Amino acid sequence: MPDGALIVQSDKTLLLEVDHPDAADARKAIAPFAELERSPEHVHTYRLTPLGLWNARAAGHDAEQVVDALLDHSRYAVPHALLVDVAETMARYGRLKLDKHPTHGLVLSSTDRPVLEEVLRSKKVAGMLGERVDDDVPEVEGAVVVHPSQRGNLKQALLKLGWPAEDWAGYVDGEAHAISLEQTGWELRDYQQQAADSFWEGGSGVVVLPCGAGKTLVGAAAMAHAQATTLILVTNTVSARQWKDELVRRTSLTEDEIGEYSGARKEIRPVTIATYQVLTLKRKGAHPHLELLDARDWGLIVYDEVHLLPAPIFRMTADLQARRRIGLTATLVREDGREGDVFSLIGPKRFDAPWKDIESQGYIAPADCVEVRVTLPEGERLVYATAEPDERYRLAACTSAKSRVAEDLVARHRGEPTLVIGQYIEQLDELGEHLGAPVIKGDTSVKERQRLFDAFRTGEIDLLVVSKVANFSVDLPEAAVAIQVSGSFGSRQEEAQRLGRLLRPKADGRTARFYAVVSRDTVDADFAQNRQRFLAEQGYAYRIVDAGDLDTLDA
Repeated sequence: MPDGALIVQSDKTLLLEVDHPDAADARKAIAPFAELERSPEHVHTYRLTPLGLWNARAAGHDAEQVVDALLDHSRYAVPHALLVDVAETMARYGRLKLDKHPTHGLVLSSTDRPVLEEVLRSKKVAGMLGERVDDDVPEVEGAVVVHPSQRGNLKQALLKLGWPAEDWAGYVDGEAHAISLEQTGWELRDYQQQAADSFWEGGSGVVVLPCGAGKTLVGAAAMAHAQATTLILVTNTVSARQWKDELVRRTSLTEDEIGEYSGARKEIRPVTIATYQVLTLKRKGAHPHLELLDARDWGLIVYDEVHLLPAPIFRMTADLQARRRIGLTATLVREDGREGDVFSLIGPKRFDAPWKDIESQGYIAPADCVEVRVTLPEGERLVYATAEPDERYRLAACTSAKSRVAEDLVARHRGEPTLVIGQYIEQLDELGEHLGAPVIKGDTSVKERQRLFDAFRTGEIDLLVVSKVANFSVDLPEAAVAIQVSGSFGSRQEEAQRLGRLLRPKADGRTARFYAVVSRDTVDADFAQNRQRFLAEQGYAYRIVDAGDLDTLDA
């Protein structure tokens, strides 16, 4: 019996022995279809879910590959019932198909009549479907007309019923607009080309790449495929301007062809970059700026940081199913549990490159992750113990013990480009004052943010204190050290984004340092363990040191 790194259990959990010599290979093998649930020091727990298996199926992995991965790396015999369940779950994807019919328009069909009959009896799809047209659609056992406006809603409903539909109904070309990549002095990396091609072949879907791996260039390559007007949705104005700069530098587009639609500007051009904030702005119960979606006949919609889509963007995306859509993200994890909506409305995962694979190719920097544990001072411990539950995280996160550690770490890395990152503005202001460093937060103007980020990039300043406004789509390739003093509770996506600030390759090849300063014996420690799950899934291990033992670190 092989001595594998995995223990596969009948409840669909997979236990990975972290210290096993084959642990890295086993993690890589199960990453396309299994989700990490818990990651203590020695044994990581993964789970098989229908959505994970369907995403793997859509990305080109079949049940045989999944079964082989489990058999190859399992220490004990894999429960036969689990293998059967994997095969049957993956076989559910695509049993129903959405397609275009020359006479009837959009139709839902199946080669398995009982499946279609089961779906048609569900109240979840009532009102979305029209007449039966079984005899007019050859090579299927049943077909029914679908109103075009219900294409997205139907896919959401079918996913919840456990029968995810494969969408082959095609897309409108949109208004033509010439866009080409200008590869002078650079070229697309192989994985970037594969990601863009995989998206285009599927027509819609999500590309998952680590921060710093060039997701913007994948978006640009998708635009070159589409040769059409494009709407790009981004997290903030700084990100919008970085997208514009990159497109002008890397493509045939000129500045005049690219518009910014944000709180500051309302430009609609052949390529328009809009912020989520302005689109979701509500006035008198309505979203006045959603009319932007009808302003042009868009051929492509790009969703940057797709894991952050707000609810109104999901609702509008349900109506945009005839447009090609690409989502770009470092992680499909959503803290609100709406991964299924990303799957059904943006599209399934089309490409996913493990972080460690990209690191091994030299395209992102290696990273050393360290959790520094502090103890609350005696007076603060008593305040924490008697505080209301909803106040405890702030107290644990903002302890004075963390400030001292942050100052020590900054001193240890003096001269290296360093970010101090946190959640609570009062804490950040205090750190900024003690460290003599500028603070970037929500009320910092876009102009001032850009000035400070530019100064950091050029080396004019080497220390910034930043709030969560720097989590997403801020390009700081020089950053080599990050010190996280507080975060958004247990947000795995935030942890991934914050480490991502450091992963641009360093000119001297050095390792990036990511410190998470955590208060032991508090909810801060619980949240920290949850935040680290995604990075553990990618192969990053956190060393744990006590605040009193910082001298043991190899700084």
